[in-house]
Amino acid sequence: MAQNKIIGIDLAKSIFFLFEINHKGKNISRKKLPRSKLLNYIAQPDECILSM
Repeated sequence: MAQNKIIGIDLAKSIFFLFEINHKGKNISRKKLPRSKLLNYIAQPDECILSM
């Protein structure tokens, strides 16, 4: 059984900050993405929960 991760997105006009935590609440990573790359990143094949 795969454990889901949660991706939090800080919404902005052109640059988005994302943080990822695992099912236990441990920080996995932080990312800074421009608008042009955000959709490609969140369309990844891994299951996850998006939070804004």
